[in-house]
Amino acid sequence: MIDTRVLLDWGHDALRLIIDADQDGRPRLRHLGAPDTVPRPAGSRESLPLVEAVVGAQGPDSSSRRLVDSVGARLRYLSHDARRDGDWHQLTVRLHDPETDLAADVVYRSPDGIPVLRAHVELRNGGSNPLDLESVTSLVLGVLTTDPAQQETADLLWAENEWMDEHRWQRRPLRQAVPHINGRVHQPYRKGAFTIAGKGSCSSGGHLPMGALSDRETGRTWLWQLEINGGGWQWECGENMDTGFLSLSGPTNVRHGWSHRLEPGASFTTVPVALALTETGGIDEAFAALTRYRRAIRRPHPDHQHLPVIFNDYMNCLMGDPTTARLLPHVDAAAEAGAEYFVIDAGWYDDGDGGWWTTVGAWEPAPSRFPGEGGLGEVMDRIRERGMVPGLWLEPEVVGVRSPVATALPDEAFFRRHGARVNANGRYHLDLRHPAARAHLDEVVDRLVDGLGIGYFKLDYNVDAGSGTSSHPGEAPADGLLGHNRAFLDWLDGVLDRHPGLVLESCASGGKRSDYALLSRVQLHSTSDQQNLELYAPIAAAAPTAVTPEQGAVWAYPLPDDSLDEVAFTMASALLGRIHLSGLLPELAPDALALAHEAVAVHKSIRGDLATAVPAWPLGLPGWYDPWVALALHTPDTTYVTVWRRPGDDSDESAVLPFPTLRGARVGVDVLYPSTTKAQATWDPKAATLDVSLPSAPSAVLLRLSTRPE
Repeated sequence: MIDTRVLLDWGHDALRLIIDADQDGRPRLRHLGAPDTVPRPAGSRESLPLVEAVVGAQGPDSSSRRLVDSVGARLRYLSHDARRDGDWHQLTVRLHDPETDLAADVVYRSPDGIPVLRAHVELRNGGSNPLDLESVTSLVLGVLTTDPAQQETADLLWAENEWMDEHRWQRRPLRQAVPHINGRVHQPYRKGAFTIAGKGSCSSGGHLPMGALSDRETGRTWLWQLEINGGGWQWECGENMDTGFLSLSGPTNVRHGWSHRLEPGASFTTVPVALALTETGGIDEAFAALTRYRRAIRRPHPDHQHLPVIFNDYMNCLMGDPTTARLLPHVDAAAEAGAEYFVIDAGWYDDGDGGWWTTVGAWEPAPSRFPGEGGLGEVMDRIRERGMVPGLWLEPEVVGVRSPVATALPDEAFFRRHGARVNANGRYHLDLRHPAARAHLDEVVDRLVDGLGIGYFKLDYNVDAGSGTSSHPGEAPADGLLGHNRAFLDWLDGVLDRHPGLVLESCASGGKRSDYALLSRVQLHSTSDQQNLELYAPIAAAAPTAVTPEQGAVWAYPLPDDSLDEVAFTMASALLGRIHLSGLLPELAPDALALAHEAVAVHKSIRGDLATAVPAWPLGLPGWYDPWVALALHTPDTTYVTVWRRPGDDSDESAVLPFPTLRGARVGVDVLYPSTTKAQATWDPKAATLDVSLPSAPSAVLLRLSTRPE
């Protein structure tokens, strides 16, 4: 047993954190959990340093691939400060490395009453020589499991995330991901860990920047997210001295080629990360806590309460080819359907007959698309006359190689590597750290808002800038990318400071920037570019894992050839998120159009609840090929549940959905949509289950469970 002393015992009524220090002053996080859980014994040798860092050549053991075997063990405790900041509790632990004079402030924050810990680290070079950082963790938790038995019953979860197949959660037993290797002879020392990492300039282009560890028997669950809007990130989960550990980090040298020179007196701040925990409730309860936390870190905006319905002319509709003649019928149809915003998507600036990809950048309306004296203003006037707010699509961070802006701005305003501009498939990438790049985008936004009355921008991102940019000799491209990403967030804040009523949507070829660095600023988030209504169902159902329900935009895009069941299916997919109405509404048959109108009306009747509801998945997190998919949103007295049945080998016409949180309550079941459904739903009060029958596939239904205690 190592001689230790308790440094601090900190938290609130939903979370408790205990930090010890050994006789040499090295602090360790010994306990993180609910206030009523029993901490592990003091002096446990399995605990890891509060920070792990690779500084120059002083890093991990040369044979280790883990972030946790680093100079962090040299950091000594100096002091700490605990304070209250509004609804937030904050703890700062100050550390110092006597060999390099590197100072590290570990900052823990937690919103009152929510079992989520947010963390970042602030480093300062207090010495007289430069220090080259090659990795720095934002959070290290050396007590992910508290005894070896939990390693046998815990599962790792992560989400694969690509274009048109977003939010695909995977589950694997921890013992398969991190096999037991200790025997009678070998020391309990490991060199590897299970790692998920993001690369390139899309934060979720491959995986969501998230993960979880959940115990199959007890329901004890850790759920984490990394709040970085592109560039490198990684998390690793492994075993240290027979105890599970977790480390969360931004870009690193090994995986992303990242380094950052810290001059004497300079500082560096890591990316924020968050960790939700639940002792018994499983993954659903952890996502409920994370949803509440996401709302707590978000920039306040009226859109989060009003949840207006948006029509966008792109998906299964004009597909980047808008003109006045094509748009006006859709404006009228959208208004009749109940839309409150009308957004003109890509192509509105393209005067080159389909060359919109390489001409982006100036963001001027194309005269050939909007002829006549009124130009694009004619369409904007019609949108406002029909009671809607006009919106436009922008891809602000790119400039097409054929755009006049490509020659108007200096080379330094763009991403560069090896002294040359980065050409990403016919586009140059702006570096928003450069004042000319930011001034250009500010002029564009202010001109469109003030001149055309734009109230909504869909901000898209359809490139991948790769490793990043080197704005000056010696800068690692990954560090340049991190700098740009932070400048982009600052630019978004500036836009909303100047135009507080403006609504911003984030899109990145669908959902390839699903992160809460970005989503804490913007009001909406595109969940996918998927055009197949049957494949959209698992994406829409799992979307609340990545984004709050009131921010998750889901396409509702009926087509004239769709059957009535298919129209209801695609409309139902959007009802527990944000409706992105599209498709060919003017060409729908009357009964199909009635189903679309009915869906919008039902959504408006329940949207007030969506802004405070928390998600759950009665059939588990959806699989890509599951024939039955379900998403529930819980409020204190109402549960909404969408159930989809897709064609598949499963011949069952019914599914049983458990709702353990409703056990002991009287439950009434109402069918909200579609009114024409043949679905049947029966509540079993003893089992606390809902039996749902859908006789055809594909088909879907939205149900409301109204509850009150016995």
